[in-house]
Amino acid sequence: MIPIRASPGHVSFSIKVQPRARKNAITGVVGDSLKISLTAPPVDGKANQAVIEFLSEILKVPHASITIASGDTSRIKLIRVAGATKSAVEQRLTEAI
Repeated sequence: MIPIRASPGHVSFSIKVQPRARKNAITGVVGDSLKISLTAPPVDGKANQAVIEFLSEILKVPHASITIASGDTSRIKLIRVAGATKSAVEQRLTEAI
């Protein structure tokens, strides 16, 4: 499993995005990052919005709770989930893999 960092009020973890895939899915682990395939293209922030929507469904949290803390224009992104616990995020990601 990937490292998930807990801070007061939120948890964070790294992802690597593969845009223009056949389907939205968690496809594995690359280094310290969770690899996520998305159907959205990396144009006009569509892939970033798709990341937020996809993780919102997986983690069962509102869209507003998920932010991209860094890596807006990169395939490697740091995701921050407000109001979530480390154990809950680990459990839901493990179930989704």
